[in-house]
Amino acid sequence: MDRYHLMTVFVAVAEAESFSGAARSLGLSPPAVTRAITALEERLNVKLLNRTTRSVRVTEAGHTYLDAVRRILSEIDAADEMAAGVHAEPRGLLSVTAPVQFGRFFVTPAILDYLQRYPGMEVSALFLDRVVNLQEEGLDVGIRIGELPDSSMKAIRVGQVRRVVCAAPDYLAHNPEPRIPADLTRHRLVAATSVTPTRDWKFRQGAATTSVRVKPSLSVSSIGAAIEAVSRGFGITRLMSYQVVPYLESGQLNILLSNFEPPPMPIHVLHLEGRYASAKVRTFVDLMVDSLRANHALN
Repeated sequence: MDRYHLMTVFVAVAEAESFSGAARSLGLSPPAVTRAITALEERLNVKLLNRTTRSVRVTEAGHTYLDAVRRILSEIDAADEMAAGVHAEPRGLLSVTAPVQFGRFFVTPAILDYLQRYPGMEVSALFLDRVVNLQEEGLDVGIRIGELPDSSMKAIRVGQVRRVVCAAPDYLAHNPEPRIPADLTRHRLVAATSVTPTRDWKFRQGAATTSVRVKPSLSVSSIGAAIEAVSRGFGITRLMSYQVVPYLESGQLNILLSNFEPPPMPIHVLHLEGRYASAKVRTFVDLMVDSLRANHALN
């Protein structure tokens, strides 16, 4: 069988964790998918997948091969685009990931703009409040907040965000506003565990760093739930600045202790850098970078 076909089938099965699921996505019959995987394993003389009646899992050797095959297929697609011309219209599927609230406020509008410009494209957006490995999860572009480890990915800095303490005017009307971080211990607090997983809230005091051990009245895993609680006047919370932009602009929340904020965290647009620049990735990254850099809430 054609090696490109075998690789394509293997990636589809690995990502779907199912022979039948891969068959549906590729428009093939399940027996054809099974034959392709068998042929590939025989060709390589190595077991790539562990099959049971309930699941399909990639073996250790399969994971190594999967990473390499994804890069190869991406290079082939990019080479085809280069042959068609650098100004060829982007077509196909683009997968993007970002934090949940950031994706809602800043990435989704850019995606809609992108799809308006390039109607031949489809976009799959994965918004999660965890670090997503682009290569392992087969994603094209990611927006990451925070310092980056060394990697083979191309990273373009587009802005920065801050950790901010905030409360509703109604709460502040009935409670004294905290003037220094230590004052927080005398207030009712709401902790968003996805933003600050520990009970120690760190602040900058001059050139030094200080921390306050807090005892939240309410701890929630959802950023939306924390915002809902404090906007109703329940207490004080600590979130990322981008997460409360519309609430600050509407006057529903006020920022507190701004003179004690720790250093801002950078925002980067990431993508896997190949030998050729993929038209779909290149055009999306260019649009995303311009959109985020132009947003006053991120700079």
